[in-house]
Amino acid sequence: MSPATTPYRMLHTMIRVRDLDASLNFYVKLLGMKLLRKNDYPGGEFTLAFVGYGDEASNAVIELTHNWGRKEPYPLGEGFGHLAIGVPDAYKACEELGAAGVTIARPAGPMKHGSTVIAFVEDPDGYKIELIQR
Repeated sequence: MSPATTPYRMLHTMIRVRDLDASLNFYVKLLGMKLLRKNDYPGGEFTLAFVGYGDEASNAVIELTHNWGRKEPYPLGEGFGHLAIGVPDAYKACEELGAAGVTIARPAGPMKHGSTVIAFVEDPDGYKIELIQR
């Protein structure tokens, strides 16, 4: 790393969401993140909500962008892969999230060609969230 980039750090990842309330429920209530800030922009007809496990000054967070009036789902494309969250017990997390109606795309278990226990769940817009047991 060059001296010029030493102070660089990841700030946030932005994803577009169709139903902000459903997304906030998923990230805040079900995954335990905090709603750090939420601002409406009437002139642009959108809302930005930032969620994460810690403050933005020292943690990377997720920016949920809600464009008002959007009815159809966003195409997820092929370039985006997933977000990853460390959890103490991936099996238990899948059990609890599944009971809450969350889609479990890949149940908890050892990763292919390795021993790390992982799982994949989907948020309300179909974005993949990898749960990595730590």
